[in-house]
Amino acid sequence: MRCKNVESGKAVRRAAVGLVALAALFVPAPVAFAGPPSANGHDKVIELPGASSAEGIAEGNGTTFFAGDLAKGDIFRGDIRRGTARLYIDVPDGRMAVGMKVDVENSLLFVAGGATGQAYVYDTDTRKTVATYQLTEVSEQQPAFINDVAVTDDGAWFTNSLKGELYFVPVDRHGKPGDLKTLTLTGPAAATSGDFNLNGIAAVRGGRTLIVAHTANEALYTVDPESGASAEITGAGLPYVDGIVVNGNTLWAVQNMLNQVSRVRLDSRLESFEVKGVITSTDFQVPTTAALFGDTLALVNAKFGVPGASKYEVVLVDAR
Repeated sequence: MRCKNVESGKAVRRAAVGLVALAALFVPAPVAFAGPPSANGHDKVIELPGASSAEGIAEGNGTTFFAGDLAKGDIFRGDIRRGTARLYIDVPDGRMAVGMKVDVENSLLFVAGGATGQAYVYDTDTRKTVATYQLTEVSEQQPAFINDVAVTDDGAWFTNSLKGELYFVPVDRHGKPGDLKTLTLTGPAAATSGDFNLNGIAAVRGGRTLIVAHTANEALYTVDPESGASAEITGAGLPYVDGIVVNGNTLWAVQNMLNQVSRVRLDSRLESFEVKGVITSTDFQVPTTAALFGDTLALVNAKFGVPGASKYEVVLVDAR
């Protein structure tokens, strides 16, 4: 078991490595494609007050969401109906907050720790840290970037953008996280030729199949969570694909530097997909991850490469 508290000094050094890794994405964002505006020309925007950066978002109970400060690791809690958010968990120095998901039944928030190589589990009621996992060892020679999370009935899966591996943290029937497991991938999803490779992840078919987004390959893959075997879901290329959300046979792929979300239809065998629509907003400024609330998508503006960015927010758009 590699579940432990990590000394602050080590975490700070690893977090610094993460900011260097993210610099590969800090390039000027292209102009957003023109899309149909809402009645007032803008979609609903919810500011994350005091955030120094942003990347991840997760759906909680009802209309509640959680979002993270990428560089500091702090967690915000907000409400899409009320249009408000506030700092909720002030985390120890040295942590990062990339992708995140909530296990609503067990009141657990799983957060990917970026270049620290770590994952964090928080109690959404008490705000306390339940566990810290060192998913993979990190060094200058072997960096890591723990990028996103998918929750199943049995636990949480994490991606690593710099290794062809997934990591699983099981949760028992009492809601207690258990021993870490590492899954080595085979097939196309294991490719690590790009600066950023594995990225978003979702669990489908009751957790019996995983879908991962691969940024460098502009592709979607299925992964067998038992064997690690992967296969391509054929379809159009998805440049800058980042976080993904799946509901039924619909998948939303966030394409960060394009300031858009592709809504795709998956075939029943998860062998192919077709882009059915593209969602844009005049308020998108490099969105990275999304959470689904009925017919509404909530996306975080990461603002990578946006000159003078000082405020970070969640943008609500029609998911259809």
